[in-house]
Amino acid sequence: MIRDVEPRDVTAVVELVHELAAYEREPASCHLTAEQLHAALFGPGPALFGHVALAGDGEVVGCALWFLNFSTWRGVHGVYLEDLYVRPAHRGAGLGRALLVRLAEVCVERGYGRLEWSVLDWNAPSIAFYRSLGAVAMDGWTVHRLDGDALAELGRTAPAGRRAERTASPAGQDA
Repeated sequence: MIRDVEPRDVTAVVELVHELAAYEREPASCHLTAEQLHAALFGPGPALFGHVALAGDGEVVGCALWFLNFSTWRGVHGVYLEDLYVRPAHRGAGLGRALLVRLAEVCVERGYGRLEWSVLDWNAPSIAFYRSLGAVAMDGWTVHRLDGDALAELGRTAPAGRRAERTASPAGQDA
């Protein structure tokens, strides 16, 4: 069964995200807490959304966490799937597919133009699974990221007057 994530699921979803980080060989990089996830999903103006996959006994055994993006070329929103994870003992039962089907339904229902995500290049089982659903790799595009010290350093290079202006972001946080 697939349903929207609820506040009672937060602890289980945090555990799943940490399991995913371990699977992706980056457990020390995952710092997500239940408080952070709860605020992101259920706080004022949430910008993160999610679904959970339940085993027959109602246990949360999988999740999909996503947010909206926007295609300036298409002029419509899309969904970026940040995390998709199903516990190994429950793989092969169709839960990963069901989570993606639900996200595709959301896209169709709301008129979103695409559903996209990243996958590690060594993760052959996931790549094969995604291709079996009709997903295509975005060859020719390379993901870039600024974080940590590099992000802080670039942010400090803004002119002093600009730093003082502090404009409100769409999420209601200072930019």
